[in-house]
Amino acid sequence: QVQLVESGGGLVQAGGSLRLSCAASGRSFSSVAMGWFRQAPGKEREFVATISQNGVRTDYADSVKGRFTISRDNAKSTVYLQMDSLKPEDTAVYYCAASYTGGDFVVPPAVWSVYDYWGQGTQVTVSS
Repeated sequence: QVQLVESGGGLVQAGGSLRLSCAASGRSFSSVAMGWFRQAPGKEREFVATISQNGVRTDYADSVKGRFTISRDNAKSTVYLQMDSLKPEDTAVYYCAASYTGGDFVVPPAVWSVYDYWGQGTQVTVSS
């Protein structure tokens, strides 16, 4: 079992920045790959970013490449999502998730179904 708690969401103007955090507890954090997904009202949950167990490999959705950065601190059992140059279309509930798929140098596929544990989500609202 892995418990995940997100924080750091809020309201920001377009062009601004936010940093989301996801604190994990339970089984060894370093044995899971971590991902961020988001879901806007009326839309399906979509992949945002993922990071391998040791943090060496990352992958991003095309819509956030160059603007968002995923990182992790295994000593603190925490994964982060730094979001810069935010746009109104980034408005969504953001979820972190943990997956046993992948390894130190392999990230999971960019689909929600391979993730085993999910946080409760944190709202990000970007005003124009």
